[in-house]
Amino acid sequence: MSSIDTLEDNPESSPTETAGEGHEGHDHDHQHDHDHEGHNHGPVLNPDCTRELVLDIPAEDVTKAFRNVVRNYQKYAKIPGFRAGKVPETVIKRRYNAEIRKDVIDGLLPERFNQAVRDLGVTPVGQPQVTEINVEDGQPLHVKAVFEFVPAFSIEGYKDVTVEKPSVEITEEEFQQEMAQLRESHATIEPVEEDRPLVDGDWTQITYKGVVQGEPDAAPLDGEDSLVEIGGKDTVEAFTTALRGAKAGQTLNVSATYPDEYPEAKLAGKTVDYEIEVKAIKKRTVPELNDDFAKELGEYDSLSELENRVREHLTNRKRRSVEGETKDKLFQALIERFPFPVPESLVQEQIDARLERGLRALAAQGMDTEQMRKLDFGRLRTAQRDGAAAEVKASLLLARIAQEENVEVTDEEVDREITIAAIQSREPVDALKARLTEDGGLARIREQLKREKTANVLYERLPA
Repeated sequence: MSSIDTLEDNPESSPTETAGEGHEGHDHDHQHDHDHEGHNHGPVLNPDCTRELVLDIPAEDVTKAFRNVVRNYQKYAKIPGFRAGKVPETVIKRRYNAEIRKDVIDGLLPERFNQAVRDLGVTPVGQPQVTEINVEDGQPLHVKAVFEFVPAFSIEGYKDVTVEKPSVEITEEEFQQEMAQLRESHATIEPVEEDRPLVDGDWTQITYKGVVQGEPDAAPLDGEDSLVEIGGKDTVEAFTTALRGAKAGQTLNVSATYPDEYPEAKLAGKTVDYEIEVKAIKKRTVPELNDDFAKELGEYDSLSELENRVREHLTNRKRRSVEGETKDKLFQALIERFPFPVPESLVQEQIDARLERGLRALAAQGMDTEQMRKLDFGRLRTAQRDGAAAEVKASLLLARIAQEENVEVTDEEVDREITIAAIQSREPVDALKARLTEDGGLARIREQLKREKTANVLYERLPA
């Protein structure tokens, strides 16, 4: 998978693990970093999930707030030429005008805004966008803001939504294929002592130098002690043709033309003139399936014990795969059965989460920060949008179904999840739990576990 594919496809996303977690009952702290006379033009909101709120706070409340804020500044302000606590009010207002106005707004708006939202009976998500605000000492504070909310939607008949539930039992063919792969992964390549030519199936150890036709100034291509399989699926046909029948010690000249879709970009569609030295003939040997092979793996006393462990591993892997794919199909069926608009802020948060996972994967593959900066993030966000919107819808549906099914998560289940996370992050459990409690992560973990349990309930209910 290419770097871009990793970000655009991102198969690891799941509606049971979304960025839009813990929004119900969310309190907004309304930290406004804009000029309060202007407008805060935030992200585009979904008009189908947007409400407008107008607040007018009486002039006497505004005057009182200004007075309290100014007095507080007088106590602690340090201005050259004035003693601490003795700075005149006029100087304070002139020196800290923007800060005072911000503190007045932050002191007056949050609780009133939250109460007004509660009165509307909707569940807000994200931060509100202030579209109009006027605050002056001695004047009523007028503010107009828009915010997104989770719309009401029906889940009536959700128990009737079903998808095919494939068997998780492994077939004999799947088992034999797994055993064959296990043998192949432990194959050895040994020298061939007899004096004979190379044949299909052999491996040869070669040293080569190559020059790309039409590019005389390009750096030469060379390799030392490279292994090539004669007739192998990854071997360029020209190499197989030239090496077939050759013996150790021979030097060959061959021109190899690479297909346009060749994965190595510098060779795709080009012809390279090679000088090849055949250094050795080798044979790949696949071990026999017997007790000795099982014992060589270090954990088993017999082939029977190895086969039982492989069957167990294969069954668990297939069960996880089938369950995941089936749940995804069930989520899609629920989304199609119960269509409803979703807040754009939740979709954008989920896009952020998907991109973050993709970037972590790219970093693990070796991509550096400079290469990441060159990615077209606008295109990547667009490519992620449909998947992110579906995940948000599925998450909201699961949250509603969890209420209907009375799904609960115990403190023990949450603690177990924290312990696992602490082991993975090598962080003390108590420290991680304290941090998660402070930043709301504990509630998100509980909601994630609830969605997972709800998804399991729906999966187990599917007819076999």
